[in-house]
Amino acid sequence: MRGQHILLRSRALPLVVWVMGLLAVWEGASWLLLHAAKVPLAQSKLPYVHEVAATLWKYSGTLLKEGGATFGNAGVGFLLGAAAGAGLAVLMSLSRTVERLAFPYAVASQMIPILGLAPIIYGIVRDEQVSRIIISGYITFFPVSLNMLRGLRSVDLPAVELMHSYAAKPWAVYWKLRLPASLPGLFSGLKIAAPLAVTGAILVELMGAQHGIGVIMLRNLYYGPSHTYMFWSTVVVGASLGMASYGLMSLIERLVSPWQPEFRPKGGAK
Repeated sequence: MRGQHILLRSRALPLVVWVMGLLAVWEGASWLLLHAAKVPLAQSKLPYVHEVAATLWKYSGTLLKEGGATFGNAGVGFLLGAAAGAGLAVLMSLSRTVERLAFPYAVASQMIPILGLAPIIYGIVRDEQVSRIIISGYITFFPVSLNMLRGLRSVDLPAVELMHSYAAKPWAVYWKLRLPASLPGLFSGLKIAAPLAVTGAILVELMGAQHGIGVIMLRNLYYGPSHTYMFWSTVVVGASLGMASYGLMSLIERLVSPWQPEFRPKGGAK
């Protein structure tokens, strides 16, 4: 346990140093643009970090409320898309015919740019909440399906033959062998899709929704330089939501599949 804490600190310290260094460079560059180079609208291009932080604190209640609306709808769409993608992956792994029929259409569906699809969905549905859920689910569906299918087929043939030699039923082979083997691939897809689902929800909000972090972002962008720090605060919140969704998937992966090599203690730590 002690070794794990030491390992965690050794990994976190370089990250903290890099983040603090980046913020210091950002602050210095912002000062140079504003006072030395005297660039017009310098704060719109590279705002002071401390001013953005002060705005985040001042309007934290509003930002948390609107960010929660975005995160909640993105989460619902993400769960629905993940369930649909995982279900299709299982079906395709069971039947080559299903794979030949469904996979080309799944690939073709991803050729539609989200920037073009979002206003179409919003125009048809005319409901901001449902539109965010649909777009988030659409973004989630394909990476989950593709990565889980790869995981389901990653099982070694000798292991499958061993299960058959014990007269294991097909459902037992899936439950005890294929599904555990598919978890790394499944979570790879989930970690890819989670931040994208949040981005998709924000994109729908830019089309004219009433609630969400994208709405606050669009309003403050419209008012220009006078609302620079609030606009950048919404950008920070949006990025934080994406990182939080990725971190949540990583945490769940560690809890569900702790046997993976990257989660094992290294160097004989106990």
